[in-house]
Amino acid sequence: MSKYNNLLKEVINEAININIPVSININPNVIINTRAKGRFGQCKRHNGQYSIEISQHLTQAEEKHIKETLAHEILHTCPNCMNHGRQWKLYAMIMNNKYNYDISRTNSCENLGITDPNIKQANYVIICNSCGRKTYKQRMSNVIKSPERYRCKCGGSLHVERV
Repeated sequence: MSKYNNLLKEVINEAININIPVSININPNVIINTRAKGRFGQCKRHNGQYSIEISQHLTQAEEKHIKETLAHEILHTCPNCMNHGRQWKLYAMIMNNKYNYDISRTNSCENLGITDPNIKQANYVIICNSCGRKTYKQRMSNVIKSPERYRCKCGGSLHVERV
């Protein structure tokens, strides 16, 4: 656990060193979420205090990717940055340029070099016809029923296969 707390401390210091106004009210202990399968990190605010969670699955990733996720979450502690709006994007770009990070709104298991936790329980796989990205789903949903109504992040059309 102290490994992730140390990485959080490093990332906070990196942001402070380039004058990004992260909150001073960040819990120094990273929470490892054992249930999260659809997200890699989360910033929670409660009574003016922030806590940072990372998915247990992210702990399989290289240290650089863990730091990028932690940086993504600490940027949410900056004023007017609880969403992924203009200010958050500006701070992410500054950190990306300074530290050679790849902080973005979303990420994938494939980009992080980790196994998708949803594969084991999947009944369906959604596949992009352009980039080949695969998303595994256990339950029937609107995108499974009508993939033609949806697009991949790259803009490509989708098709669904039963696993």
